[in-house]
Amino acid sequence: MKTREIILILIAAAFGGVAIVTWSGEEAANERAAKISKDAAEARLKSLADIKDLNDKAAKAAADAKKATADAGKLATDLLAKTKTDADKAVKQAVDDLAKAKEDAAKAAVKAAELEKAKADAANRVNELTAELARLRDGSELKEAIAKQKKAEADLEAASSALREANAATAKATARLAEVEEENRRLREQTKGTDNVSPNYRAL
Repeated sequence: MKTREIILILIAAAFGGVAIVTWSGEEAANERAAKISKDAAEARLKSLADIKDLNDKAAKAAADAKKATADAGKLATDLLAKTKTDADKAVKQAVDDLAKAKEDAAKAAVKAAELEKAKADAANRVNELTAELARLRDGSELKEAIAKQKKAEADLEAASSALREANAATAKATARLAEVEEENRRLREQTKGTDNVSPNYRAL
């Protein structure tokens, strides 16, 4: 085989190889482009679905936020009204408690004064009982009572004696009065029917 033929064969083989390589590369490129197009379409559909899902979630979140805001506003209004009512009740209760505390304090002050007086009276009574107990222990009160009893007995005896003397004097005076009355009666009997020329005469 000649050199020229060999070169032509080699050139022809080279062109054939290029053609084969070119055809194989174009088919692969087409397949890859189709796959990429398919993936892109799927990705676009998935993206649209994701966007819709996100929009739905955002709308729901906005609705929930709006409802939560409304609920929070109502709750805040209710709490404010309740707080005001509770505050008014608390103020009234505090005023009532203060008035009662003042009243209780006044009563306690009076009671304390009464207790102080009772304490002072008790202390005085204790002192009196202590002194009395001391007198009982040393017998001075008993001695004084015995002396008073003896004096009372002596006074009673003196009074009895004076009464006896008075009774005797009364009896004597009574007897004398009876004598005088009898004498007067006798004299009146004697003077009945008797003329008395004396200017000083007066019938009894």
